[in-house]
Amino acid sequence: MNKTRYALWTSTVIAASFLMSGCQLLTGYQKIDEAENAKVWAGHIQPVAGEVNIACVGTYHCEIVQIDKTLVIAPESHEPVNPAMVTTLAEGTKKAPTSTEMTPLANKKSIKIVPLSASAMPGLTNYYARVMPAKREIHVNFYPENNVGYVERFAMIHDFTPAGTYQLRAYQKKPSNKSGSLLETASPEPLCIELLQGSTVQRRFCKQLDSKHRGEFVETRI
Repeated sequence: MNKTRYALWTSTVIAASFLMSGCQLLTGYQKIDEAENAKVWAGHIQPVAGEVNIACVGTYHCEIVQIDKTLVIAPESHEPVNPAMVTTLAEGTKKAPTSTEMTPLANKKSIKIVPLSASAMPGLTNYYARVMPAKREIHVNFYPENNVGYVERFAMIHDFTPAGTYQLRAYQKKPSNKSGSLLETASPEPLCIELLQGSTVQRRFCKQLDSKHRGEFVETRI
């Protein structure tokens, strides 16, 4: 039997997982902007030995806003809080740095972010984060629609070990059946988020729409 846990941090809900009977990735993220910077960076995560890469995907836009107590992307401006945190293009080149060209992180508290691709929202950029393996608190803002006013705030604590690439991927859970009532027809499909380590799903999360836990994310064992 699945064990269910509930938790709430300030205004951010800790997300939850369901077994998927079916799901679909939100297509907005696939509408990559044609900007030069997007062509340079799109989809290339460069692993550095001994480090953890954390990326978010699946919606029109998403941002890693906080790791532990460190603010990363400002939700108001959608820009890095500290420009010194950003790994940039090498001077005089349009080629993304390889893992051997990146300076290794100094210690377990070090955090770097790397441009991954242009967002489906024009003018914004998706970044992934580089950290050392450790148990961490991650806060991510997902934008399921092409509208910065609609944001789903997701937070979790996870032991990001061993080193490697982790993705927080959003999708919409397809219900197994519907009665066809007007209320069900009008209701949006629940937003779900899964944590992948490499290509393996480690945890799954879905937002609850029932009256008891409406608006919460609940985690159950896979």
